[in-house]
Amino acid sequence: MDNNIWINILLLLQKSKLIVAKRNEIGELPKFFDRYIVLNDENADLLESLEKYAPENIFSEVKILNAIGEKVYAAGKWSVKDILQHCIDTERVMAFRALAFSRGDENHLPGFDEETYAQHTVAINRTIEDLIAEFAWVRKSTIALFRNMDKMMLLRKGNANNTQISPLALGFVIIGHPRHHFNVIKDRYFGLAQ
Repeated sequence: MDNNIWINILLLLQKSKLIVAKRNEIGELPKFFDRYIVLNDENADLLESLEKYAPENIFSEVKILNAIGEKVYAAGKWSVKDILQHCIDTERVMAFRALAFSRGDENHLPGFDEETYAQHTVAINRTIEDLIAEFAWVRKSTIALFRNMDKMMLLRKGNANNTQISPLALGFVIIGHPRHHFNVIKDRYFGLAQ
């Protein structure tokens, strides 16, 4: 049987026992991360939002993104490809943190230097379509991770970059972060497509 059929069957079976986890259950919003979390409605459901704001939905204007190419709105700013790679890397880091805390890991997890990460990629050699496809696969993995957490796991806090944060909050950071960056692209880069 085709692997996609098995994946779809498993996903359908799991949907029947999903935990509903809403943004308003986070409580006090962690500093710095709040800018991404608040982009989600207070009553937004985590799993529904992860699917609704999938990368291919957020970055759907591929023609415009391709027309922008390597142009940036100011010296030293990232290209659209760099921004997409940054969003992919950030989702992986946030998902790892969510995994660690949901499993009771009490280690203090370090921050990550996004500028260093950006300097060590090959995003410039990739297409927008390729980056969005990779991002979509990362999101599918993220959804699978959160789909298999119960309420206690989602609310268990850990320390990342000297900030107390729960997997639930990290889930909404994952949703809001690329939306934030798309807003920046729309506001500052779309005019460069002409």
